[in-house]
Amino acid sequence: MSITRHHTNQRMSQIVIHGDTIYLAGQVAADASADITIQTQQVLQKIDTLLAEAGSDKNKILSAQIWIASMGHFAQMNEVWDAWVADGHAPARACIEARLATPDLLVEVGIVAAV
Repeated sequence: MSITRHHTNQRMSQIVIHGDTIYLAGQVAADASADITIQTQQVLQKIDTLLAEAGSDKNKILSAQIWIASMGHFAQMNEVWDAWVADGHAPARACIEARLATPDLLVEVGIVAAV
């Protein structure tokens, strides 16, 4: 089975496709100075864009890993997430409080989806 990589550098690929499965690198907000709501919206928009490039969409997400800087942001992040996920298409999901790459980043999301 072939492996296809998109937006690749020495360290990582933003998209890896193996067979009928798409793996996205963890996505973070473009504007790290924004609040958790805006950061979550930006992350989900990036995921939409990458999935479309890979020939998929959010309704084909199999699993999501969400890292948030503080569980104090959990409710606000979930408001954005819940509005984004279509009824009947919720993926398997984990949400973990973690220190992210920089202190300004509040959320990061990794995705596995079907083509």
